Amino acid sequence: MLKHRGFPGRMTGTDFQFVIRRANVKEGASKLIKRERFRDRKNVDKAADTAFMRALWNHFGEEPFERGNLDAGRLSWLFGREVVAAEDPFDPCSYEALLRIDVKRAQVSFPDVFAEDAEEPAFDDWDDEDED
Repeated sequence: MLKHRGFPGRMTGTDFQFVIRRANVKEGASKLIKRERFRDRKNVDKAADTAFMRALWNHFGEEPFERGNLDAGRLSWLFGREVVAAEDPFDPCSYEALLRIDVKRAQVSFPDVFAEDAEEPAFDDWDDEDED
């Protein structure tokens, strides 16, 4: 499993994680699914989506990227809309699966992330001392 060095570990001040520490050797990668985002979601959930999209955009831009250690649960809130498969066939249960940001859809859903005056976020990061 590719570990995206420099990618934020979680949203600042919360337990919303953005990456996982190690691969699930026994069961494999969690399947990416398209989760519905209903209008009545909590503001903190919406903020987590925005922070994650900002991290993806700052780290990868328009280039395809490997899923690697990105959290499947967090990715699933964006998958099928702002984050799409970058390969065909696509394996939603693979750490090596290639994804990309659908910039046009992401700009509509998260205009603050793509604004010219968007400020750099402060993210919490995990220590890499216990890495394998």
